[in-house]
Amino acid sequence: MTVRGVLRGRARAEGSHVRADGTRARAEEASGRAVAGAGGVRTDAGVEAGHTSSSAPAATVAAGRAAQELGVRRAEFELAVHLGLIAVVGAPGGGRPRVHEKEIARLREQPDFPDGLAERVRTVGAAEGAALLDIAPARFTRLARAGCVSPITFCLNRYRAVVWLYLADELPAFAAREPGLLAGRTPLGMRAMLDSGTDWRARNWRSQRIDRLLNRTRDGWARAAIQASALDEVHLAEVVDDPYERAHLARVRPVPVFGRPGSMVAREAWGELVLADDPDEILWRRVNLTLELDRAREQRPAPRPGDDGGVRAAPAVRSRARRRTGATTPAAEPQPASCPGASHFAAVGVPNGKGLLARLGWRGRVVT
Repeated sequence: MTVRGVLRGRARAEGSHVRADGTRARAEEASGRAVAGAGGVRTDAGVEAGHTSSSAPAATVAAGRAAQELGVRRAEFELAVHLGLIAVVGAPGGGRPRVHEKEIARLREQPDFPDGLAERVRTVGAAEGAALLDIAPARFTRLARAGCVSPITFCLNRYRAVVWLYLADELPAFAAREPGLLAGRTPLGMRAMLDSGTDWRARNWRSQRIDRLLNRTRDGWARAAIQASALDEVHLAEVVDDPYERAHLARVRPVPVFGRPGSMVAREAWGELVLADDPDEILWRRVNLTLELDRAREQRPAPRPGDDGGVRAAPAVRSRARRRTGATTPAAEPQPASCPGASHFAAVGVPNGKGLLARLGWRGRVVT
Protein backbone atom coordinates (compact mmCIF):
# COMPACT_ATOMS: atom_id res chain seq x y z
CA MET A 1 0.00 0.00 0.00
CA THR A 2 1.34 3.45 -0.87
CA VAL A 3 1.96 6.19 1.69
CA ARG A 4 -0.90 8.21 0.20
CA GLY A 5 -3.29 5.28 0.67
CA VAL A 6 -2.18 4.81 4.27
CA LEU A 7 -2.73 8.51 5.03
CA ARG A 8 -6.15 8.47 3.31
CA GLY A 9 -7.25 5.45 5.40
CA ARG A 10 -6.03 7.05 8.62
CA ALA A 11 -7.96 10.26 7.81
CA ARG A 12 -11.18 8.29 7.19
CA ALA A 13 -10.76 6.47 10.53
CA GLU A 14 -10.23 9.72 12.43
CA GLY A 15 -13.31 11.27 10.75
CA SER A 16 -15.50 8.37 11.78
CA HIS A 17 -14.29 8.72 15.39
CA VAL A 18 -15.17 12.41 15.32
CA ARG A 19 -18.67 11.70 13.97
CA ALA A 20 -19.21 8.97 16.55
CA ASP A 21 -18.08 11.24 19.36
CA GLY A 22 -20.43 13.96 18.11
CA THR A 23 -23.38 11.59 17.97
CA ARG A 24 -22.58 10.28 21.42
CA ALA A 25 -22.33 13.82 22.76
CA ARG A 26 -25.67 14.80 21.27
CA ALA A 27 -27.29 11.68 22.70
CA GLU A 28 -25.82 12.37 26.13
CA GLU A 29 -27.02 15.98 25.93
CA ALA A 30 -30.55 14.91 25.06
CA SER A 31 -30.51 12.30 27.82
CA GLY A 32 -29.30 14.89 30.29
CA ARG A 33 -32.17 17.22 29.37
CA ALA A 34 -34.70 14.43 29.86
CA VAL A 35 -33.28 13.47 33.24
CA ALA A 36 -33.08 17.09 34.30
CA GLY A 37 -36.72 17.65 33.29
CA ALA A 38 -37.83 14.61 35.25
CA GLY A 39 -35.83 15.69 38.26
CA GLY A 40 -37.24 19.20 38.31
CA VAL A 41 -34.00 20.97 37.26
CA ARG A 42 -34.74 24.23 35.50
CA THR A 43 -33.70 23.69 31.91
CA ASP A 44 -35.02 25.46 28.86
CA ALA A 45 -37.23 22.52 28.04
CA GLY A 46 -38.44 22.32 31.63
CA VAL A 47 -39.35 26.01 31.73
CA GLU A 48 -41.31 25.72 28.51
CA ALA A 49 -43.17 22.66 29.76
CA GLY A 50 -43.97 24.39 33.04
CA HIS A 51 -45.35 27.41 31.21
CA THR A 52 -47.60 25.22 29.06
CA SER A 53 -49.02 23.31 32.02
CA SER A 54 -49.74 26.47 33.97
CA SER A 55 -51.78 27.93 31.12
CA ALA A 56 -53.64 24.69 30.37
CA PRO A 57 -57.18 24.15 31.73
CA ALA A 58 -57.69 22.16 34.90
CA ALA A 59 -57.44 18.41 34.39
CA THR A 60 -60.63 16.37 34.41
CA VAL A 61 -61.32 12.66 34.61
CA ALA A 62 -64.13 10.46 33.36
CA ALA A 63 -67.01 9.50 35.63
CA GLY A 64 -65.86 5.90 35.98
CA ARG A 65 -62.41 6.88 37.21
CA ALA A 66 -63.87 9.54 39.51
CA ALA A 67 -66.22 6.98 41.08
CA GLN A 68 -63.30 4.61 41.58
CA GLU A 69 -61.14 7.26 43.25
CA LEU A 70 -64.03 8.27 45.51
CA GLY A 71 -64.76 4.68 46.49
CA VAL A 72 -68.40 4.59 45.35
CA ARG A 73 -70.29 2.51 42.83
CA ARG A 74 -71.32 4.05 39.53
CA ALA A 75 -75.01 4.28 40.54
CA GLU A 76 -74.02 5.97 43.82
CA PHE A 77 -71.80 8.40 41.92
CA GLU A 78 -74.62 9.37 39.55
CA LEU A 79 -77.01 9.89 42.47
CA ALA A 80 -74.42 12.10 44.19
CA VAL A 81 -74.21 14.21 41.04
CA HIS A 82 -78.01 14.45 40.92
CA LEU A 83 -78.10 15.60 44.55
CA GLY A 84 -75.44 18.21 43.91
CA LEU A 85 -72.83 16.54 46.11
CA ILE A 86 -70.36 16.22 43.21
CA ALA A 87 -69.81 18.98 40.67
CA VAL A 88 -69.35 17.93 37.05
CA VAL A 89 -68.40 19.87 33.94
CA GLY A 90 -69.31 19.37 30.32
CA ALA A 91 -66.76 17.63 28.14
CA PRO A 92 -65.20 19.75 25.35
CA GLY A 93 -67.14 19.21 22.14
CA GLY A 94 -69.97 17.42 23.93
CA GLY A 95 -69.97 13.95 25.37
CA ARG A 96 -70.43 12.70 28.89
CA PRO A 97 -69.73 15.08 31.79
CA ARG A 98 -66.38 14.89 33.53
CA VAL A 99 -65.09 15.71 37.00
CA HIS A 100 -62.28 18.11 37.91
CA GLU A 101 -59.41 16.54 39.76
CA LYS A 102 -59.70 19.41 42.25
CA GLU A 103 -63.27 18.29 42.98
CA ILE A 104 -62.06 14.76 43.66
CA ALA A 105 -59.31 16.10 45.92
CA ARG A 106 -61.86 18.21 47.81
CA LEU A 107 -64.08 15.20 48.47
CA ARG A 108 -61.15 13.02 49.48
CA GLU A 109 -60.11 15.62 52.05
CA GLN A 110 -63.48 15.42 53.83
CA PRO A 111 -63.14 14.14 57.42
CA ASP A 112 -65.61 11.29 56.79
CA PHE A 113 -63.97 10.06 53.57
CA PRO A 114 -64.32 7.39 52.21
CA ASP A 115 -67.53 6.23 53.93
CA GLY A 116 -69.26 9.60 54.23
CA LEU A 117 -70.17 10.09 50.57
CA ALA A 118 -71.44 6.53 50.18
CA GLU A 119 -73.58 6.92 53.30
CA ARG A 120 -75.13 10.18 52.08
CA VAL A 121 -76.30 8.52 48.85
CA ARG A 122 -77.30 5.16 50.33
CA THR A 123 -80.79 4.17 49.19
CA VAL A 124 -83.20 1.71 50.75
CA GLY A 125 -86.40 0.06 49.64
CA ALA A 126 -89.62 -0.10 51.64
CA ALA A 127 -88.56 -3.11 53.72
CA GLU A 128 -85.17 -1.71 54.73
CA GLY A 129 -86.65 1.77 55.23
CA ALA A 130 -89.28 0.30 57.53
CA ALA A 131 -86.54 -1.46 59.51
CA LEU A 132 -84.68 1.84 59.94
CA LEU A 133 -87.87 3.44 61.30
CA ASP A 134 -88.80 0.34 63.30
CA ILE A 135 -92.23 0.07 61.69
CA ALA A 136 -93.95 -2.51 59.51
CA PRO A 137 -93.18 -2.39 55.74
CA ALA A 138 -96.89 -1.92 55.01
CA ARG A 139 -96.99 1.19 57.19
CA PHE A 140 -93.89 2.59 55.51
CA THR A 141 -95.51 2.08 52.10
CA ARG A 142 -98.65 3.87 53.24
CA LEU A 143 -96.58 6.80 54.49
CA ALA A 144 -94.81 6.97 51.15
CA ARG A 145 -98.08 6.79 49.21
CA ALA A 146 -99.41 9.66 51.35
CA GLY A 147 -96.38 11.79 50.46
CA CYS A 148 -94.77 11.79 53.90
CA VAL A 149 -91.51 10.34 52.56
CA SER A 150 -90.46 10.88 48.97
CA PRO A 151 -88.47 8.48 46.78
CA ILE A 152 -85.21 9.68 45.29
CA THR A 153 -84.98 7.12 42.49
CA PHE A 154 -86.36 3.78 41.35
CA CYS A 155 -85.36 0.47 39.83
CA LEU A 156 -87.15 -2.45 38.21
CA ASN A 157 -87.39 -5.85 39.85
CA ARG A 158 -87.33 -9.20 38.10
CA TYR A 159 -91.02 -8.83 37.29
CA ARG A 160 -90.38 -5.43 35.67
CA ALA A 161 -92.32 -3.66 38.39
CA VAL A 162 -91.17 -0.26 39.67
CA VAL A 163 -89.44 -0.41 43.05
CA TRP A 164 -89.11 3.00 44.71
CA LEU A 165 -85.91 3.78 46.59
CA TYR A 166 -85.47 6.33 49.38
CA LEU A 167 -82.47 8.15 50.83
CA ALA A 168 -81.58 6.41 54.07
CA ASP A 169 -80.09 9.67 55.31
CA GLU A 170 -83.52 11.40 55.25
CA LEU A 171 -85.48 8.82 57.24
CA PRO A 172 -84.11 9.54 60.75
CA ALA A 173 -84.99 13.22 60.30
CA PHE A 174 -88.55 12.28 59.35
CA ALA A 175 -88.85 10.00 62.39
CA ALA A 176 -87.68 12.79 64.70
CA ARG A 177 -90.02 15.30 63.07
CA GLU A 178 -93.18 13.16 62.99
CA PRO A 179 -93.00 10.45 65.65
CA GLY A 180 -96.79 10.33 65.84
CA LEU A 181 -97.03 8.89 62.34
CA LEU A 182 -94.87 5.89 63.24
CA ALA A 183 -97.24 4.41 65.81
CA GLY A 184 -100.92 4.37 66.62
CA ARG A 185 -103.82 4.86 64.26
CA THR A 186 -103.38 6.50 60.90
CA PRO A 187 -104.91 10.01 60.82
CA LEU A 188 -108.44 10.00 59.45
CA GLY A 189 -107.70 12.28 56.50
CA MET A 190 -104.70 10.23 55.44
CA ARG A 191 -106.68 7.00 55.79
CA ALA A 192 -109.46 8.34 53.57
CA MET A 193 -106.97 9.51 50.98
CA LEU A 194 -105.19 6.15 50.90
CA ASP A 195 -108.44 4.23 50.72
CA SER A 196 -109.36 6.20 47.61
CA GLY A 197 -106.19 4.91 45.90
CA THR A 198 -104.06 8.06 46.12
CA ASP A 199 -100.34 7.53 45.53
CA TRP A 200 -97.95 10.50 45.71
CA ARG A 201 -94.71 8.58 45.18
CA ALA A 202 -94.26 9.21 41.45
CA ARG A 203 -95.50 12.78 41.74
CA ASN A 204 -93.10 13.61 44.57
CA TRP A 205 -90.24 12.01 42.65
CA ARG A 206 -91.05 14.16 39.61
CA SER A 207 -91.37 17.31 41.71
CA GLN A 208 -88.02 16.84 43.45
CA ARG A 209 -86.30 15.94 40.19
CA ILE A 210 -87.63 19.06 38.45
CA ASP A 211 -86.68 21.29 41.38
CA ARG A 212 -83.10 20.01 41.40
CA LEU A 213 -82.76 20.50 37.65
CA LEU A 214 -84.14 24.04 37.90
CA ASN A 215 -81.59 24.88 40.59
CA ARG A 216 -78.74 24.06 38.20
CA THR A 217 -79.53 26.57 35.46
CA ARG A 218 -80.63 30.16 35.00
CA ASP A 219 -81.10 29.87 31.24
CA GLY A 220 -84.72 30.62 30.41
CA TRP A 221 -85.14 28.08 27.61
CA ALA A 222 -83.48 25.31 29.62
CA ARG A 223 -85.80 26.03 32.55
CA ALA A 224 -88.82 26.00 30.24
CA ALA A 225 -87.64 22.67 28.81
CA ILE A 226 -87.42 21.23 32.33
CA GLN A 227 -91.05 22.18 32.97
CA ALA A 228 -92.04 20.82 29.55
CA SER A 229 -90.46 17.45 30.30
CA ALA A 230 -93.43 16.59 32.57
CA LEU A 231 -96.04 17.13 29.83
CA ASP A 232 -96.96 14.78 27.02
CA GLU A 233 -96.99 15.91 23.40
CA VAL A 234 -100.66 16.90 23.41
CA HIS A 235 -100.46 19.17 26.44
CA LEU A 236 -97.13 20.60 25.29
CA ALA A 237 -98.54 21.53 21.88
CA GLU A 238 -101.50 23.25 23.55
CA VAL A 239 -99.21 25.44 25.66
CA VAL A 240 -96.44 25.96 23.07
CA ASP A 241 -98.18 26.33 19.72
CA ASP A 242 -95.02 27.43 17.86
CA PRO A 243 -93.34 24.32 16.35
CA TYR A 244 -89.93 26.03 16.30
CA GLU A 245 -90.17 26.72 20.01
CA ARG A 246 -91.18 23.12 20.69
CA ALA A 247 -88.22 21.90 18.64
CA HIS A 248 -85.89 24.18 20.59
CA LEU A 249 -87.28 22.92 23.90
CA ALA A 250 -86.57 19.37 22.78
CA ARG A 251 -82.98 20.29 21.89
CA VAL A 252 -82.15 22.01 25.19
CA ARG A 253 -84.12 19.70 27.46
CA PRO A 254 -81.80 18.39 30.18
CA VAL A 255 -81.36 14.65 30.31
CA PRO A 256 -80.05 12.51 33.16
CA VAL A 257 -76.40 13.37 33.70
CA PHE A 258 -75.16 10.05 32.37
CA GLY A 259 -78.04 9.10 30.11
CA ARG A 260 -81.32 7.30 30.53
CA PRO A 261 -81.52 3.68 31.67
CA GLY A 262 -79.95 1.32 29.18
CA SER A 263 -82.58 -1.40 28.71
CA MET A 264 -85.70 -0.88 26.64
CA VAL A 265 -87.94 -1.80 29.57
CA ALA A 266 -86.19 0.71 31.84
CA ARG A 267 -86.46 3.44 29.22
CA GLU A 268 -90.18 2.76 28.82
CA ALA A 269 -90.68 2.92 32.59
CA TRP A 270 -88.69 6.17 32.72
CA GLY A 271 -90.76 7.68 29.91
CA GLU A 272 -93.99 6.90 31.76
CA LEU A 273 -92.88 8.08 35.18
CA VAL A 274 -91.54 11.49 34.11
CA LEU A 275 -94.96 12.54 32.75
CA ALA A 276 -97.51 14.19 35.01
CA ASP A 277 -100.58 11.98 35.24
CA ASP A 278 -102.92 13.84 37.62
CA PRO A 279 -105.20 16.70 36.48
CA ASP A 280 -104.01 19.25 39.03
CA GLU A 281 -100.35 18.27 38.55
CA ILE A 282 -100.73 18.75 34.80
CA LEU A 283 -102.30 22.15 35.42
CA TRP A 284 -99.38 23.23 37.63
CA ARG A 285 -96.85 22.14 35.02
CA ARG A 286 -98.71 24.01 32.30
CA VAL A 287 -98.83 27.16 34.43
CA ASN A 288 -95.13 27.00 35.27
CA LEU A 289 -94.20 26.24 31.68
CA THR A 290 -96.12 29.31 30.52
CA LEU A 291 -94.35 31.51 33.06
CA GLU A 292 -90.93 30.13 32.15
CA LEU A 293 -91.66 30.64 28.46
CA ASP A 294 -92.37 34.32 29.08
CA ARG A 295 -88.98 34.74 30.70
CA ALA A 296 -87.21 32.73 28.00
CA ARG A 297 -88.74 34.79 25.22
CA GLU A 298 -87.62 37.98 26.94
CA GLN A 299 -84.05 36.67 27.06
CA ARG A 300 -83.96 35.65 23.41
CA PRO A 301 -86.32 34.13 20.84
CA ALA A 302 -86.09 30.51 19.82
CA PRO A 303 -83.86 29.98 16.75
CA ARG A 304 -85.54 29.57 13.40
CA PRO A 305 -84.37 28.40 9.98
CA GLY A 306 -82.19 31.06 8.38
CA ASP A 307 -81.10 32.68 11.63
CA ASP A 308 -77.46 33.78 11.54
CA GLY A 309 -76.95 33.01 15.22
CA GLY A 310 -77.33 36.61 16.33
CA VAL A 311 -79.67 37.45 19.16
CA ARG A 312 -82.75 39.27 17.98
CA ALA A 313 -84.80 41.47 20.22
CA ALA A 314 -87.77 39.66 21.69
CA PRO A 315 -91.16 41.12 20.80
CA ALA A 316 -92.45 43.63 23.32
CA VAL A 317 -95.72 41.74 23.60
CA ARG A 318 -93.90 39.00 25.50
CA SER A 319 -93.03 41.27 28.41
CA ARG A 320 -96.62 42.52 28.59
CA ALA A 321 -97.91 38.97 28.59
CA ARG A 322 -96.15 38.13 31.83
CA ARG A 323 -97.53 41.21 33.56
CA ARG A 324 -101.03 40.08 32.58
CA THR A 325 -100.55 36.73 34.30
CA GLY A 326 -100.30 38.29 37.75
CA ALA A 327 -97.36 36.00 38.66
CA THR A 328 -93.63 36.37 38.16
CA THR A 329 -92.25 33.15 39.62
CA PRO A 330 -93.12 29.51 39.01
CA ALA A 331 -96.02 28.37 41.15
CA ALA A 332 -95.18 25.96 43.92
CA GLU A 333 -96.84 22.61 43.51
CA PRO A 334 -99.32 21.88 46.34
CA GLN A 335 -98.52 18.96 48.61
CA PRO A 336 -100.93 16.49 50.22
CA ALA A 337 -102.42 18.34 53.19
CA SER A 338 -103.52 15.11 54.85
CA CYS A 339 -99.95 14.13 55.68
CA PRO A 340 -98.48 16.30 58.46
CA GLY A 341 -95.05 14.87 57.69
CA ALA A 342 -94.97 16.05 54.09
CA SER A 343 -92.67 18.89 53.10
CA HIS A 344 -95.28 21.56 52.52
CA PHE A 345 -94.82 24.34 50.05
CA ALA A 346 -96.81 27.55 50.29
CA ALA A 347 -100.20 26.98 48.73
CA VAL A 348 -100.22 29.20 45.67
CA GLY A 349 -103.43 29.62 43.74
CA VAL A 350 -103.54 29.40 39.98
CA PRO A 351 -103.10 32.91 38.55
CA ASN A 352 -106.53 34.12 37.53
CA GLY A 353 -105.53 36.48 34.74
CA LYS A 354 -107.67 35.96 31.66
CA GLY A 355 -104.62 36.09 29.42
CA LEU A 356 -102.91 33.15 31.12
CA LEU A 357 -106.01 30.96 31.22
CA ALA A 358 -106.66 31.63 27.54
CA ARG A 359 -103.08 30.76 26.65
CA LEU A 360 -103.32 27.57 28.69
CA GLY A 361 -106.49 26.60 26.87
CA TRP A 362 -107.81 25.60 30.28
CA ARG A 363 -111.08 27.45 30.70
CA GLY A 364 -113.93 24.98 30.94
CA ARG A 365 -111.61 22.00 30.36
CA VAL A 366 -111.30 18.79 32.29
CA VAL A 367 -108.06 16.81 32.07
CA THR A 368 -108.46 13.12 31.54
